[in-house]
Amino acid sequence: MISLTPSLSHTLSSSLSVLTLFVIPVGGGIPAGVLLARRLSLAWPLTAVLYLISDVLLALAFEPLLRLGSRWGSRSRLGARIGAAFKRATERSVAHFNGTGAGPLALVMIAFGVDPMTGRASALAAGHGFVAGWAVAIAGDMLYFGVIAVSTLRLNAYIQDPNTTMLIILAAMFLMPVAVRNLRARLAG
Repeated sequence: MISLTPSLSHTLSSSLSVLTLFVIPVGGGIPAGVLLARRLSLAWPLTAVLYLISDVLLALAFEPLLRLGSRWGSRSRLGARIGAAFKRATERSVAHFNGTGAGPLALVMIAFGVDPMTGRASALAAGHGFVAGWAVAIAGDMLYFGVIAVSTLRLNAYIQDPNTTMLIILAAMFLMPVAVRNLRARLAG
């Protein structure tokens, strides 16, 4: 049996707890994981690496589903229509980033603004393979992680209550995109 020093054992146990929160695919994983990492005295580079690992795990779990859907789309009329609609939606989404092409920066921004799975699906629709597609999706998600992590830690420094901090950050994560969309619609119309 391998004997670990108490410090290494604590770090591994703490890291696994934080990684578990980051693997949660919706909302609260980032603020909860960042606050837990702070409470468990994990260094911020380790916390960022744990989030990166959660993205790699997501890639390994999601890619087969994405490929299956893509294969179904090439063999079924309904699947082909869904694929074409998704491609048109991607083109509309990236148009305001850099014209009409789905280049790497636009795909990073999709992953930042929506989620890495949508970023990867958009990258596939734009013709990017596994490595390049996930690289841009993960880059966008890591930027998102950075914004949410810093916001969470800064807000908690003032509030000093992790539960209230998480609620405020979660509310902002869900309400800010709606507010931005409404503001854009008012300014455009």
